[in-house]
Amino acid sequence: MVLLHVLFEHAAGYALFAVKEVEEIGMLLPQVEESVLNIGKFNSVVKLAAFFPFKSAQAALENINAISEGVVHADLKLFLETNLPSGGKKKAMLGVADGKIGAALQEELGLSIQTGGVVAEILRGVRLHFHSLVKGLTAQAASKAQLGLGHSYSRAKVKFNVNRADNMIIQSIALLDQLDKDINTFSMRVREWYGYHFPELIKIVSDNATYCKLAKLIGNRKELSEESLESLEEVTMDSAKAQAILEASRSSMGMDISPIDLINIESFSSRVVSLTAYRLELQEYLRSKMGQVAPNLAALIGEVVGARLISHAGSLTNLAKYPASTVQILGAEKALFRALKTRGNTPKYGLIFHSTFIGRAAAKNKGRISRYLANKCTIASRIDCFSEVPTSVFGDKLRDQVEERLSFYETGETPRKNLDVMKEAVVEAGEVAAEIKRKLEKKEKKKKKREKRRLEALSTAEGEEEEVEVKKVKTNGDAEAQENGEAEGTVVKKKKKKKAAAENVEEEEEAATNGVVEATPAKKKKRKVEVVDPEPEVKEEEPEQTEKKKKKKKKKGEDE
Repeated sequence: MVLLHVLFEHAAGYALFAVKEVEEIGMLLPQVEESVLNIGKFNSVVKLAAFFPFKSAQAALENINAISEGVVHADLKLFLETNLPSGGKKKAMLGVADGKIGAALQEELGLSIQTGGVVAEILRGVRLHFHSLVKGLTAQAASKAQLGLGHSYSRAKVKFNVNRADNMIIQSIALLDQLDKDINTFSMRVREWYGYHFPELIKIVSDNATYCKLAKLIGNRKELSEESLESLEEVTMDSAKAQAILEASRSSMGMDISPIDLINIESFSSRVVSLTAYRLELQEYLRSKMGQVAPNLAALIGEVVGARLISHAGSLTNLAKYPASTVQILGAEKALFRALKTRGNTPKYGLIFHSTFIGRAAAKNKGRISRYLANKCTIASRIDCFSEVPTSVFGDKLRDQVEERLSFYETGETPRKNLDVMKEAVVEAGEVAAEIKRKLEKKEKKKKKREKRRLEALSTAEGEEEEVEVKKVKTNGDAEAQENGEAEGTVVKKKKKKKAAAENVEEEEEAATNGVVEATPAKKKKRKVEVVDPEPEVKEEEPEQTEKKKKKKKKKGEDE
């Protein structure tokens, strides 16, 4: 009997499933297909033997890359060696979905591999019920793992650098071409519309943007005078043209125009003027983007032509992968295939024809210079694509080489060797890159210092706020304590006063009972009584009695 195990690769990890008697299942293949949809029946056919979860997203990406390339990863090898039964009467057979990884496993581990047939149906069921077959794995967690691994795998597979902004270049050059067409169409419409009123202006002013500005400025030609000559000179930047416009307006053959028609013409011409201004802004934006993404290509062939090459190739990476022969005829595919079909002459240049070098070359040298220029463009695009710090040093050197080659075709002066030029460029590029890195480090240091200061300021502000809160709490507590202490003090004083008053009353009663002999000790108690504020009547009676007794004694002495 053969024991079949099925290997299933999931974003969460590797799973090994044991399948019951293979012969029986092979005979009942239609029943297996029916039982795939029912989890109860499928559990009776398949049982989870082992599960190896990936430790991290990076580990999952490494494993899935190895599987896609048909390589046995160390984790997969260890998992299968640990969990597959070895030896015994029953032979272990492993079912896999991909024949490429199956062949690699057979070569690496010496296993008998099975693909297709019943294995494909079982794997379909495992894929459907995986989250319920593995304990602790929910459907939501499984889908999240698949989504995250799918994104990281796709990014790594395409080898696309997210930091490159060549998509912006592609969109901006497409918009620039569209704006050129639209501005040309709208300017012709303004010329035709305003030409009914002032036909002589078309011959005087040939530029579309200037014509639209003048149509907006002049309006009704009959209102032009010597006072408006300065404003005309500002627009045309030429005093002779301004004077010609003024003279032509006085003897124009055009028809009269109503004010409402003039309003519409002026509004439309103002729209065209704003479009031309936006086109200039877009061209400046494209220049800055090319300086960031492909500075060498822009320095060699120009921003617009370089952007068109990138756009036609699809990305800077694709352009870097092209050979020089493809770059040379990029944009002339129709002519190439027509020439191949009719067995005629193939085109010598495509988009690179718009560069200044080919226009400056003689007719017999156009093909040679286009081939040389395509070679240098390929070198520049590869440097831009794969260099860490973008600089325009190589582009400037390559441009000098093309200039030298042009002069060689014209005068026969021998140009410098490519090896010497590239050595100089490497040295200069190293210096420039070091300087750029130094500037970046300085910026980072300044940024860190600012962050530290900001954090310190925030911490000090928080500390001050906490101190203020603590002081408020203390002052509130002290105030409450003082109020409580004063209240307690007053209560204690009142209690003491009551006790002292009670003691004095008792002493007075005793003095009254004991007679005059014990009246004298009451004087000693007098001080205590004064502190406690006893009743005034008790205080005043005692000294009066003593004084009367003394007077009586004196009288008795005198009588005797």
